[in-house]
Amino acid sequence: MKLIKIIILVILTSLIFNCVSLMEKTGRALDGSASKFKTVSVYSTSVKNKKQKPEIEISVVENKLKEKSILITIEKFPMIKLFGTFPDENGSFTLTSLEFLAGNTFGWNEYTLELIGVGNLKIKDTATLKIEEIETVQITKGRIQRYDTRLTGKEALSALRNRYERILVLTEWMKSLNMEKGLTDDKFEEYWEPILFPERVSNKKRPNNWKQSDDKFKTAESIRWNSSYTERKFPQELWPIRDSGTLLRDWEEALYWIYLEYEWENIVELLSKEHILTKNK
Repeated sequence: MKLIKIIILVILTSLIFNCVSLMEKTGRALDGSASKFKTVSVYSTSVKNKKQKPEIEISVVENKLKEKSILITIEKFPMIKLFGTFPDENGSFTLTSLEFLAGNTFGWNEYTLELIGVGNLKIKDTATLKIEEIETVQITKGRIQRYDTRLTGKEALSALRNRYERILVLTEWMKSLNMEKGLTDDKFEEYWEPILFPERVSNKKRPNNWKQSDDKFKTAESIRWNSSYTERKFPQELWPIRDSGTLLRDWEEALYWIYLEYEWENIVELLSKEHILTKNK
């Protein structure tokens, strides 16, 4: 029976891989949060044609107590939703949290990240948005699905926070190399995978001189990791993470999360600009 469940889950997750909207509905249905809010109105940035999606969309939502708040989505980063208070008469509002949900071939990661942020949102027939400051605090809750195993509560929170710390170390190093930013998620994966895991890609994709005659190797997760390459290329904090196979698991199970953190400054910069949005609902 367990084998059947695993087979079914593998098929399901392969179908929904890269389909964040379906993953989102699946995750929200687990705790009933899909029905917590009613959409009152929607404002979107302009598009040149019907095939394009708005760069930014703001939804005014209402809970069962008729209390309003706002929800911001960004077309390039469909795995996140930013929540904030409803603006006062001067347009001032506060960002309160970021909700993340993204799938992979093994399941999904879902978490709520506390934010400290202030901005201005004036809503009339159109909406004008500008966020002046965003600061991340900590993950407060979440869930992880791995094959037929679901982590919730304190167990999930501990695993998510540990993964978050590893991702921050990884992306801080990535960004210190001054490589190209503003990549699509596909280009991001294509560029970084050979650098992070030359042992896992074809010879023609591997970095030049990644392997030298006197290199030492360590075996973990059935892979012979070039530990000498690890020490030459990566900061010391990442040595045990890469050579143990943990970095590979993070990459396979949380690629969109890594991509999000790598591009975080671009998200902040985007939202710091003034955007005019048109009401479409």
